[in-house]
Order: sequence, then C-alpha cells, then structure tokens
Amino acid sequence: MKKAAKFFPRRYFMVIGTFLLSLLLYIDRVCISVAKDPISEELMLSDKQMGWVLSVFALGYALCQTPSGILADKYGPRKILSAIVVVWSIFTAFTGAVWNFVSLLVVRFLFGAGEAGAFPSISRASYSWIPMSERGIVTGINFSGSRLGAAFSLPFVAWLLQGFGWRSTFYILGAVGLIWAVLWYLFFRDTPESHPSLNQEEVAFIQKNRQQKSKVKNIEKLDFSKLLKSKNMRYAMGQYFCSNFTFFFALTWLYPHIKSKYGLEGLETGMYAAIPLIFGAFGNWFSGYLSDKIYKKGNWRKSRTFPASIGFFLAAIGLLSSIYMDTVTGAILCLSVAIFGADMTLPPSWSFCIDIGEKHAGTVSGTMNMAGNVGAFITALLFPYIKVWTGSVESFFYVGAVLNLMAIFFWSKMRPKKSYKLF
Repeated sequence: MKKAAKFFPRRYFMVIGTFLLSLLLYIDRVCISVAKDPISEELMLSDKQMGWVLSVFALGYALCQTPSGILADKYGPRKILSAIVVVWSIFTAFTGAVWNFVSLLVVRFLFGAGEAGAFPSISRASYSWIPMSERGIVTGINFSGSRLGAAFSLPFVAWLLQGFGWRSTFYILGAVGLIWAVLWYLFFRDTPESHPSLNQEEVAFIQKNRQQKSKVKNIEKLDFSKLLKSKNMRYAMGQYFCSNFTFFFALTWLYPHIKSKYGLEGLETGMYAAIPLIFGAFGNWFSGYLSDKIYKKGNWRKSRTFPASIGFFLAAIGLLSSIYMDTVTGAILCLSVAIFGADMTLPPSWSFCIDIGEKHAGTVSGTMNMAGNVGAFITALLFPYIKVWTGSVESFFYVGAVLNLMAIFFWSKMRPKKSYKLF
C-alpha cells in the first residue's frame, strides 16, 4: 500500500476529480455558444439578444463568486462543491425547457450563479491538500480541464445538436453533472487528515509541505470591504479582469464569428474553434510547470509574476496580429497564441490567491474571479455592439490588447508573500 501511495499519491485522486469537474464546467458553459443558431432561430432572437444571453451568465457568475467562496471556506469544499454542481446541473437541464428570451435570460443567470462556487471551492481544497511546490502545476491541470472541456464540447455538442436537438442536449449534460456531484460527496473529504484511505506517511508529507498559516491573527469574519482595502487584492482583480476579457471571447463569440465570417459548416467551425482552447490547455500546463520550477529555485514572487507577464504579452500580440489575417487558418493561429498567453496567467493568478488568502483562499479567489467575470460580461456584450456601431470588430481586439498590457503593470505591483491582511 505504501509503495502504491508513493508511486501515485492519493491526493492526486482529488486532482483527477477537480480536473473532471473543470472539464464538465466548460462543456456545460460553452454549449450555449454552439447552440446559438438553432436557439436564436426557434426563439427568434437577434445577435444583440444573444449577446445578453451569453453575458448574463457571466453576470450571475461574477455576483456569486465572493459569497460562494465564503461558503467554501466556512462549510468546506466537499459539501459546497456537491451542492453547487447539483444546482448548476439543474439549470443546465432547464435551459432545454426555455420558451422565450426572458426565460432564457433567467435560466442562464441562475446557471451562472450556480457555477460560481466551483473554482473558489477548488482553491480552498488545494490549500488543504496540495504542497506548495505542486501548487502551480495542479492549478494548471485543473484549468486545462476547462479548456479541454470547452475545446471538446465545440465539435461534440455540434454532433449532439445534429443527433438529438438542442433541448435534449441540455438535458443530457444536466444528468452528467448530477452523477459527478454524488461521486464527489461520497469519496472526497475536506482535509487529508480526515480521509480514510490516506496512509499516515502521505498525510505527514502534506502537513509538512503545504503552506503554513501567517503569523498574523486570522480574521474570522471576512467581508468584501476588508478585501478591497488590500492592494494585493485590487491588483489581482484588475489583472484577472483583463485575462477574462480575452479568454471569454473564445467561449462565446469565436464560434459564431468564424462560422459567419468564413462561411463554415457547424462541425468544421467546431474543429477550428477548438484549436485555441487546446492551446489554452497547453498554456496552463506550461505556466504551471514554469511556476513550480521557479518556486523550487527559491523565488516565490517571480514564480507568479514572470509566467503571468509573459502570458499577457503573448495575448496582446496574438489579438493584434489576428486583425490582419485574411484566412481562417491565419486567424485561428493568431488567436491560439492569444489564448495560450491568456491561459498562462491562470496558474499564477489562482496560486497567488491561495498564497495571500490562506484559509480564506475560497473568498479571496472568488473575489478575484468576480472581477474577472465582469470582464467576461463586458466581452460578451461589447463584441456584437462594436460590430453594429462600427461595422467591424477590429476595435474589440485593440481594446483587448491594451488591457493585456495594463495587466503586466498590475503584476509588477503584486506581492505573493504578503497576506491580503498585510498589503
């Protein structure tokens, strides 16, 4: 038993579970983008109305980030993750039952609110389960699941839509989520110390190598106003707003944009639109590996700031260069660079939140993610409106490039060694 644990530590089963959750999270999320045409045709929705449908998810998601993080910190990721996956799976299924624009808006808002607790709860689980030297790569693995889920769902959901129709597709995905929630509740525990299948050797290893609590007395009651007094928190929120502005385009408007601009069929569009998301998964893996490698050399701050800054630079270059591409192949290549870069910012961002949040990691990461999804909300609305106002979408990519360069400045001011209570 001990040899097996050394070869494949039991804590990695938790990572497999959170990876699969991240995969499912984005399959459910991206489904609406792929189903845009049949939904808008049946419900008679314009592109502007679909922009609200796509963005209202981000609004619900953003507003519930901090509250869900507080719940994860208070009640533990076992109960909270199980509960929120049940909630969002129900609203995934309800999407298949909508009958007009208003009902679709309400369901997608509540779906977003349900998904809000996923990554803050994962962060809180990581604080208890994952040694500091593995934090970057584990975060990268978890977020790569979301990118692979989104990439996989583009052609897969297009196939489901052809075979079952858009309503039945949402029912099927809702049922899958309920299965995950039951399995997570049965097999996960909030701390390695309370898990019955971990041997004492691994428990001792985790206890010795995970982050130790700050010497500053913990603030038991943490609210949003206290968080906003922290410079670290404000910078983290600002840079994540910029990151999500770039990435959310790939989840919402990339598929319909290239389908319309280049006259592609559904499955063909799905294959092209999946490529930047696969590059995003690679960006997560590479950044997570780079973060841990730098950390092991003794440079905690650089392990966060360097990968993130490189990522934002690549995102800016990719967005700008995509404007000048005349073919779908060229545009996808440039956007793949942009999404690779944008996703390089995720492992350092979420590791940073665990660094400064400690036992409040769920609340801190949820607050950062709230700001990020304000950026996502603006992206989903701004893209169709810019197209109507200017007759093209070039201005959207210029705005995204400027935001990415601003984020590099934010990272130059961030200090992972400083608790949110100290800086």
